[in-house]
Amino acid sequence: MSSELRLKRLRERMEEEDLEAMLVSSPENRRYFSGFAGSAGYLLITASDAVLATDFRYIEQAGRQAPGYRVERIAGKLDWFPKLVEAAGVSRVGFEADDVTVAQHEGLVKALDKADLSGKVSLTAASGSIGHLRASKFEGELDLLLRAIEITDRAFEEAALMVRAGTTEAEVAWVIEKSMREQGAEELAFNTIVGAGRNGALPHHRADETVIEDGDPVVIDMGAKYEGYCADLTRTIVVGEPDETFKRIYGTVLKAQLTAEQMVKPGMTGAEVDAISRDIIGEAGHGDHFGHGLGHGVGLAIHEAPTLGPNSEDTLENEMVFTIEPGIYLPEWGGVRIEDIVILENGCARILSKAPKLDLGS
Repeated sequence: MSSELRLKRLRERMEEEDLEAMLVSSPENRRYFSGFAGSAGYLLITASDAVLATDFRYIEQAGRQAPGYRVERIAGKLDWFPKLVEAAGVSRVGFEADDVTVAQHEGLVKALDKADLSGKVSLTAASGSIGHLRASKFEGELDLLLRAIEITDRAFEEAALMVRAGTTEAEVAWVIEKSMREQGAEELAFNTIVGAGRNGALPHHRADETVIEDGDPVVIDMGAKYEGYCADLTRTIVVGEPDETFKRIYGTVLKAQLTAEQMVKPGMTGAEVDAISRDIIGEAGHGDHFGHGLGHGVGLAIHEAPTLGPNSEDTLENEMVFTIEPGIYLPEWGGVRIEDIVILENGCARILSKAPKLDLGS
């Protein structure tokens, strides 16, 4: 989807929310709507203008990456904000409530007050409404995401070969990072999780010097970032021969995941899809051991819209990309989580993650 079409959709959303301008501050939305990948700056979008305000470090980069924008050089103070707003002749300005801190909001208000615009310009929270525009992936955007996924899949396959008794979690995490970098990833999408044995019961355990032992289940959650787009993959493997507990827990989680992937359809809410997996895990007696949501959108951010969880009202649509990642976590034993990235196409899910899963037979 071209930047012009993205701006068109943003302006349509602004009109729906009765906003004359939108101040875009989050790095992901800033990049999505402009193409600018610098670490600092703001977009001010109106019905007829698009301004990228950034400091001297990024002026040349902004001009190259965001050719459809008027680039304004700014300094650390916020006096540029009322100047741009006044020049645009707008009074109702939206801001990203999910990104702007209380202190930043107070700074914007003070800047308007100092410029004698406090009674003429209003700031309106546009929480979540802008980020939801990124939920559907099109054309070149999907290509970048697929490359990030491919890098991640290959790195997992390399790492899985060296997971054995005597290896540390940190050593596995290093092999993953090294493989991703060698394949062209710009960085990790998040800190790699390697949870061996009891550590697998901690969904966000950080890889440390824990030594992997024979019989351990090992949860590996990993993702590469490629040209801004993130991948997210979880696989659980076992060192040596799996015992009956592992077979039972793994089989339940795999069934919960595959069933959700088969049944998810456009028009369902995130809560409805979550319930598919949650019911299967609950019927197996582990409802209290699945404590997180089923999934989340992924793209320029590792967690973005839509959300799949017990309370999610997000409606799933064709072209949306999200994870499906049920898990069971047993204190003093460990955990099992299996995660794929999927895209809704033609009314059903296409599985984008290709890394192998365990086949434990019947």
